[in-house]
Amino acid sequence: MYVYGTYRQPKRILVTGGAGFIGSHLCERLLMDGHDVICLDNYFTGMKRNISHLIHNSRFELLRHDVTEPILLEVDWIFNLACPASPIHYQYNPVKTIKVNVLGALHMLGLAKRVRARIMQASTSEIYGDPEIHPQKEEYWGNVNPIGKRSCYDEGKRVAETLFFDYMRQNKVDIKVVRIFNTFGPRMRHDDGRVISNFIIQALMNKPITIYGKGTQTRSFCYIDDMIEGMIRVMDYETGEYKKESDYTKPYLSGFPGPINLGNPEEVTILSIAKKIVDICGSKSKIIFKGLPEDDPKRRCPDISMAKRYLKWQPYVSLDEGLKRTIEYFKKTIQTS
Repeated sequence: MYVYGTYRQPKRILVTGGAGFIGSHLCERLLMDGHDVICLDNYFTGMKRNISHLIHNSRFELLRHDVTEPILLEVDWIFNLACPASPIHYQYNPVKTIKVNVLGALHMLGLAKRVRARIMQASTSEIYGDPEIHPQKEEYWGNVNPIGKRSCYDEGKRVAETLFFDYMRQNKVDIKVVRIFNTFGPRMRHDDGRVISNFIIQALMNKPITIYGKGTQTRSFCYIDDMIEGMIRVMDYETGEYKKESDYTKPYLSGFPGPINLGNPEEVTILSIAKKIVDICGSKSKIIFKGLPEDDPKRRCPDISMAKRYLKWQPYVSLDEGLKRTIEYFKKTIQTS
C-alpha cells in the first residue's frame, strides 16, 4: 500500500456523493484502510445499494443531505464528489447542476475552513472542453463553450476549481484538486448514458450498439480501483510551505494542491471499444450510428506525467481486464433486476 503523508493515521473522513459510483468505492477503500467514514448523498444519482454492504460497519455513517444546503460536521478530510457526472443526468436539471457545483463547493470549503480539514475537489476532464491540445496537460486552460448544453457541468466544475484556489489563497484552506478522466467499473448505473455502461447493457441484451458520430472520436478509460488509489495518493501528498502566491502550482516543491490529471493515457476510439465489448460479451449486437451530440469532444486523453513523477501513480488494470470485471457485474445486476 502507498503511504506518503499521514494516511496510516485513522481519520474521520467525509465523502460527499458517497453513494455514487466513484464515491461508494472510495468509502469502501477508506473503511478497509481503518478510517471513520461519513457518506453524504441526496440520491439524485447515487444509490443506497452501492453502500448497503457498508451500513453495519461501526465506522460508517450515512447522511441524506444535499450539498446545496450547509452542514456542520467535525472531520479531518473531505472528498467533495457530489455532482451528477453523466450528460443525461447533469443536463436533466442544468440549473441544479450549477448549484451543486458552485454552492456545494462553497459549503464544503466553508466547512473545511471552520474545522481546518483538508479538502479535495473531484474535478473533471470536461474542464478542457473540446481540447485543441493533445494529450491534455494540467496547464492547458481548455476550449469550453460557456453557453452550450454541457456548460452547466463544464463551467460549474471550472468555477468550483476557482473557488478552491481562492479559498486557498485568501483563507489558507488546505486543498487538493484532481481532474478525473473517464472512469469505469462495477456500480456504474445502467441508465447513466456513458459509453461503457451503454455498450455493455446493449451487448448483453443483444440490442444494437449505438455510436454517436462515426466512432472515430477517442477516449481513455481508467478502471475504478486505479482511480481510487490515485485520489488517495493525491489527498495524502503533503503540501509544503509556499513563499509567494506564484508558487502555489509548482509541483517541484514538497507538495502541491493541484490540479492534477488522473486517468488512463491509453487512447482508444469509441468504435474500437464497441467492438471489444461485443467480442467479450459474445454478443450478436450490430453497431448503428447516430448524430454526434453538441460540443462532444473529438479527442480526450490525459497527460499523467505529473502523477507518475510525484505520486508514483499510474493505472495498472488493463482495459480488457477492467471490461471483463465490469461485464461480470452487469451480468449479475441484469439477472437480479
